[in-house]
Amino acid sequence: MSGHSKWHSIKHKKGAADQARGKLFARLIRQIEVAAREGGGDPEANATLRTMVQKARDNSVPVDTIERAIKRGTGELDGVRYEAVTYEGYAPNGVALYVEALTDNRNRTGAEIKNVFNRNGGNFAEPGAVAWQFERKGVIIVEKSAASEDDLMLAALEAGAEDIADQGDTWQVTTPPSDLHAVRTALEGAGIAITSAELTMLPTQTVPLGDEQAAKQVLRVVDALEDHDDVQAVYANFDIPDNVLQAVMA
Repeated sequence: MSGHSKWHSIKHKKGAADQARGKLFARLIRQIEVAAREGGGDPEANATLRTMVQKARDNSVPVDTIERAIKRGTGELDGVRYEAVTYEGYAPNGVALYVEALTDNRNRTGAEIKNVFNRNGGNFAEPGAVAWQFERKGVIIVEKSAASEDDLMLAALEAGAEDIADQGDTWQVTTPPSDLHAVRTALEGAGIAITSAELTMLPTQTVPLGDEQAAKQVLRVVDALEDHDDVQAVYANFDIPDNVLQAVMA
């Protein structure tokens, strides 16, 4: 995950904060609506909704906005009906891309996503072409200043975490999807502050991109996909060294 997660971290620090915040709010609200429609409006009985609500709270989405999104999802309030769709393809240099979207018009979104791939040097692929290269996981990020490796390992592994990895300034805790909430709760109960906790797709293998030109080609496709209003997340299996990432962002 090093290449993709570091890219997002750097981009968000240097990007337009207000614009990024507004887009994140819109995405989180859609995700809450869909989770409530598919599993009910009670976060305690709907694990997906609970995760989405917690993520929204972590990102300072107002409580009344969250509550209205849940009511739209359950039908208590009128709203657009979104459905979850996924798209797959390749960026240049053989990098696999897995795209998650929420749309009220599957045909429109599919055509637009295909066009984004084509315009930016990527290749749109059939369902299943790259999905096998990713697996769903829970990922928790903890600043190193928040906990020692031993303390983090003790709390996380006992709660069901699979792995703890050194990501430079942070620790990355990986969990089975169903154990994300339990591990987060255990860490917070141990007094360990959480930077972020979310369900994601991690690559089972990565494609190294060792030069600036190759990195720019791939990141152009990723950025263009992420800019689409219906896209909720883009997962990629590239691994770009820190010095190349810094050069790209310079």
